Amino acid sequence: MSLPLVSTLPWREPYAAARLLASHRGCDGLVLLDTHPPVEPGIRHRQQDDASRWSFLGAAPVRQLCCRSWPSRKHGSPFQGEDPFTLLRRAVPERGTWAPSTETPFMGGWMGWLSYEAGAWLERHPPWRRPDQPILWAGLHDPLLCFDLLNQQVLAVSHGFTGEGWERSASLAAQRQATLLEFWTGAVPPDPERSEELQGTWLWHTSAAEFARQVVQLKERIGAGDVFQANLSCCCEAILPRPPDPLRLYGRLRQRSPAPFAGLVIRGEDALLSASPERFLHVRGDGWVETRPIKGTRARHRDPVQDAALAVELITSSKDRAENVMIVDLLRNDLGRVCRPGTVTVPTLVGLESYRQVHHLTSVVTGRLRADRDALDLLCNTWPGGSVTGAPKVRSCQRLAELEPLPRGPYCGSLFRLGLDGSLDSNIVIRSVIRRGCRLRAHAGCGIVYDSDPAEETREMHLKMAPLLQLLQPVP
Repeated sequence: MSLPLVSTLPWREPYAAARLLASHRGCDGLVLLDTHPPVEPGIRHRQQDDASRWSFLGAAPVRQLCCRSWPSRKHGSPFQGEDPFTLLRRAVPERGTWAPSTETPFMGGWMGWLSYEAGAWLERHPPWRRPDQPILWAGLHDPLLCFDLLNQQVLAVSHGFTGEGWERSASLAAQRQATLLEFWTGAVPPDPERSEELQGTWLWHTSAAEFARQVVQLKERIGAGDVFQANLSCCCEAILPRPPDPLRLYGRLRQRSPAPFAGLVIRGEDALLSASPERFLHVRGDGWVETRPIKGTRARHRDPVQDAALAVELITSSKDRAENVMIVDLLRNDLGRVCRPGTVTVPTLVGLESYRQVHHLTSVVTGRLRADRDALDLLCNTWPGGSVTGAPKVRSCQRLAELEPLPRGPYCGSLFRLGLDGSLDSNIVIRSVIRRGCRLRAHAGCGIVYDSDPAEETREMHLKMAPLLQLLQPVP
């Protein structure tokens, strides 16, 4: 029997499959990398991209990576503690060991999150705050479920990993496939809390007035030439009487805000829910690279005429265009550090994408890695993502840390899948909620430039936060 063992299963929608899988294998270690195309995609996706075609699901991982350590910064001494990037490097096979898949863009590897504050291992200067959640968590799932949304097909991929290194067992792969098939065609468990209103009140860590004052402070920094752009964020928290079910919360979020780079990770008392429309890094096994920064937002309107007018207003806004182009230039520079000379291009500059609740301006930057560089080299040279920091990146991180009262944690980090073949796909964790026990924390933010209006930026932040704050109420 050749490995991996691949079986075709009867079609199930990914979220329903996640609930079924959780009922049989438990929620701990469950990862769903979920995709929904834009309502009106203005950017023609590359055929080999598959950005809105595939979703991936796994539960009860056979191996886990977890980094909770924090770098020591004694004057003049090297960093101490477990480095999340080195941990990832040690956890993937040597390059060339695994051939790229021809069946799906991901046939096995690590799925999880990397927190914004992983930047503490790459750059000493910003006053990073240690988050409550792990800096890095990822699971190696076997079997892995791959959902082809275009053809409504489910592939179950099992390598038969034994949990020791990369040793595989054909009999173990067959056993895991058989166990999955036993319950796959069963009924999805009922959702008794679907219509339940969760008891809790959201508390803002930064008031609207204070957020507007922070915008003014950043504009002063920009006017003085200290920074050119900074992505300011805000946080709300709610404490519930009992820990909410993250699967049910995510079901509400994906109904209200379907997004192409969404996802859910459940790890013990921690859970991360994201309805992100933004891809951070995509690296194919052959070294082709793409990033899709988003800058520029307008609300959708029920009236089609007014909605179209808002889209035109966004497309023609010099302020929003400048904000987007600035981050494109930053990312071109980041990619240029590890890509072959002359390969970094911008196929789409400031294109319109429309989602259920917002219009966005999205650009596409591509390149091809040098022969001596891989996806993890790219990750280290681009972290954290430019669209959620600003320009210049390090100085923006410093100024944001001075204003934001809490660590970001997984927010503004990435949900990712790191393939055994060296491939990588990752989002920017925005439009996100973090659950820790009975506590929910919601984050949203916006880019600040010299032309920013404090009142408009505050409204944009509230617009992005609104679907997250509605999670305590059932979907109508």
